[in-house]
Amino acid sequence: MARPMTGDEYKRFLMEGTRTGKLATVGADGRPHVVPVWFVLDGDTVVFTSDGSAAKSRHMRRDQRVALCVDEETPPYAFVLIEGTAEIHPYGPEMLDWTTRIARRYMGAELAEAYGRRNAVEGELLVRLTPAKVIARQGIAE
Repeated sequence: MARPMTGDEYKRFLMEGTRTGKLATVGADGRPHVVPVWFVLDGDTVVFTSDGSAAKSRHMRRDQRVALCVDEETPPYAFVLIEGTAEIHPYGPEMLDWTTRIARRYMGAELAEAYGRRNAVEGELLVRLTPAKVIARQGIAE
């Protein structure tokens, strides 16, 4: 039977390994748009980057409401669903720190600096997702 996760449990779950988030935005025509994103946490806030010309960036500029789902794909299964608001920041001095943190998580310490620099460029956006609602369940198949 599925059990809710505590705040500490779901934050640990989100940062475990290299789980990707599935970011949902809404296009101008109302259609849903879902894409994978690499992310890290800053307290309760989810931080990721996006190319400024990407569809998800255009969608978030128009409508800051987003959802992010992260799941465990093996038994007993678990997931965290975050609904909230995306705050978009253009390229700035803090970008390299965040892109390097994200790269360290997904590419490892050896490649973190190179990938961080590759992604800390003009045109890239820093996105901070502030949760309004979190649904976190574990032990789905128990």
